[in-house]
Amino acid sequence: MLIGHFTEQPWQDESSGLMGTQSVDLGISNSHYRPEVGAQLYNRYLDEKVYAEEMGFDAVMLNEHHSTPFCMQGVTNVGASILARITNKVKIIILGNVLPIWDDPLWLAEQLSMIDMISHGRLVSGFVRGGGRESWSHNSPPHFNRERFEEAHDLIIKAWTDPGPFRWEGKHFHYRYVNPWARPLQEPHPQVWIPSTVSVETVKWCAEKRYPLVLLATKLEPTREAFQLYHDIAAENGYESGTQNVAYLWKVHVDETEEKAEEVARKYLSGVSNPFLAGNEGGINPAIMSLPGHTSRNSRRLSASAFGPAGRFGTNRRPYEDQVADSTIIAGTPKTVIPKIREVLEYLRPGSVFFWDGDGAMTHDDQMRSLRLMGEEVIPAVREMGKELELYSPFEVDARTNRPIVDASATATITAD
Repeated sequence: MLIGHFTEQPWQDESSGLMGTQSVDLGISNSHYRPEVGAQLYNRYLDEKVYAEEMGFDAVMLNEHHSTPFCMQGVTNVGASILARITNKVKIIILGNVLPIWDDPLWLAEQLSMIDMISHGRLVSGFVRGGGRESWSHNSPPHFNRERFEEAHDLIIKAWTDPGPFRWEGKHFHYRYVNPWARPLQEPHPQVWIPSTVSVETVKWCAEKRYPLVLLATKLEPTREAFQLYHDIAAENGYESGTQNVAYLWKVHVDETEEKAEEVARKYLSGVSNPFLAGNEGGINPAIMSLPGHTSRNSRRLSASAFGPAGRFGTNRRPYEDQVADSTIIAGTPKTVIPKIREVLEYLRPGSVFFWDGDGAMTHDDQMRSLRLMGEEVIPAVREMGKELELYSPFEVDARTNRPIVDASATATITAD
């Protein structure tokens, strides 16, 4: 089992008037932005990821969103590049680069190759289509979103694996000379994982490529439904998928007392509005989030992914108590958290998990306490659960071949010591 840490790296500034309010996504002027606060927050979040490695996490997950305060990672490759040099063991899992907004995906292939080399082979490169927010703010044509995503993906994989120089003449990208003087350290290339909320088309594409699918903070029943869809499509394509093919992220916070854990976990719902954070979604502009052509007319969606006035999780501003009741938030002391995590693992059977913590209005001290307690008690227990339940990550069983990786550490890293 792979155990990872994640935070959206939200903007936190009480003087901005944005904390705990229901703002409209892409409706906030950057006149509220204070670079001195940004400098402190960027360094805080890097420090927390370094500490996560020290506490025994196998991976740190990074994402990116654009033109919005709920995620400060507008350029996820910058954070990944820094972590590649200042960490030694953790996988650096980017979920992910928004391919359709890249007008030069060859440049992206070069950047990711450099990150993989600097980290000594610890990069996991996730790719996403992005939502209306990204297309709108980067002037990317929404009706070509999926086409640009798939063509950019194909070009990047070819640039990583085929000797150059060669030409690329596609529908959306044209290169006279593809010969990047940077290639990934991992062979044939870094693992590619695909996050989703989920689109049936994305799950199908992911299963056909045998890429691990990561479900992001969705309710448990729709998550299991999506995983089963992946397994069914895998069977249609002639292979049996397993725990190495599916991963799950959800909100988990650990603290010193039950009372303190609840006090802090309620802060998930009191930061800047985040349409992906149940209970504090804020508002969205439907015209932006449902751009013409971005989603095909025939695309079907699982119940996990409904956007709109009711929010992705069924009820906008879903109460904290409801989320605790259905385990989409788990908070408590190690003693009470560990059995709840086991229930989720038994129900979903993911080979990789990510604990979403330190978000909303949580402070640096809140996050560091949780990371410490996770390292001391939770991670060792979850690791034993993974062995007992035979939950294997893609670094233990190859998702492309279903063959066990005899020495998982050999694929992990040559440390920079």
